[in-house]
Formats: sequence, structure tokens, C-alpha cells
Amino acid sequence: MGFYNDVILPRLCDLAMRNKQLLPFRERVIGAAEGRVLEIGVGSGLNLPFYRSSVQEVLALEPSPRLVRMARGVSNQAKTPVSFLEASAEAIPLDQHCVDTIVTTWTMCSIPHAATALAEMRRVLRPGGKLLFVEHGQAPDAGVRWWQDRLTPVWKCCSGGCHLNRPIRSMIEGAGFAIDRIETGYIPGPRPMTFMYEGSARPN
Repeated sequence: MGFYNDVILPRLCDLAMRNKQLLPFRERVIGAAEGRVLEIGVGSGLNLPFYRSSVQEVLALEPSPRLVRMARGVSNQAKTPVSFLEASAEAIPLDQHCVDTIVTTWTMCSIPHAATALAEMRRVLRPGGKLLFVEHGQAPDAGVRWWQDRLTPVWKCCSGGCHLNRPIRSMIEGAGFAIDRIETGYIPGPRPMTFMYEGSARPN
């Protein structure tokens, strides 16, 4: 599994995230970022060109060395300085209350201990800061949830730990955030994989 996880999987993740249907979500979420930004799971860097001049610095956190190398290759397209943190979201190497905005795009599904990671995000986010997110997760329809629950054990083995059935809203609220805005719905594609949550939250 080492070769698959280290070489094949990063390329597959990059390819999947280039889906054109995700572009409007990416533009809206990244376009709302301000100040000093921490992006959780920067992946291959597909978000970096979308940061605007309202952003002073992007701290790009990513645990995969290969994805960090891929992201460094596109970081020169960003309109703002980018610093890379090769680390886990479950142990963010930053001081308390030191960032203005946290961005997660299709990341919470694959963090092994998501509650720990969200607690870390709340720790480093300043009071009054915002968490901007777009994630896929648990669907409202019982039939779709049935498939999500049964597919997830196999799916996460071949997709870098991705869970299809995480309840994104309740996870965020359970970590001490208040939801300011949230929009949900399916995008075209297999329903167990395509129920989206997009919105913003702030620390309580």
C-alpha cells in the first residue's frame, strides 16, 4: 500500500479534484477568505490561484509530502504569499488565535480524527474569525445514507481514508462553532458521493 498511497493516490486525488462541477464551490469559498488564512489539506494546490488580494498570507497545511511538492509547483500562481506546513490537522503547528480565516475544501471526510482536527482549528482561529468550508458528507435521504454507510468501509481503503457518511454540520457545531451560513444539496453524480455542504462558521 506504500506505493499506492505515496504515488498513485495523490495523482488520483488531484484528478478527482479537477472536476469542473467543483469549480463554482471553490470560487465562492476561496473568494470569501480574508487576512491570514490557514488552508487545511491544501492537496495539490488547486485552490491557490483563487485567493484574492484581501488575503495577506496563506498557510497551506498538508500531511502528504508528494501533494506538498505538487502544490509548491503551482504556488507561484497565487496572488499572495504561500507558506507550506507539512503537518496533520490533528496537531496544527501554530499558536493559539493566530489566523483570521480557515478554509477546508473536501478535506474533513478523510481526516482520521476529525473532531480533534476541528478542535485544533478552533484553537488557532482568532475570536471573530471564520471557518469557510465545502465538504461532501451524510445525505438527508435514508436510502442514500444506507448506501453511504455500507460503502464507506471499502471506499475509505482505496480513497485515502475518505468517509462518505460524515455529518458535516453536526461535526462543526459539536466542535464549538456556530454556523453562520450553510447550503446543502446534491451535485450530478452518484448520490452517495455527491451530497455537498457549503457555508461558513465562527467560533462560539
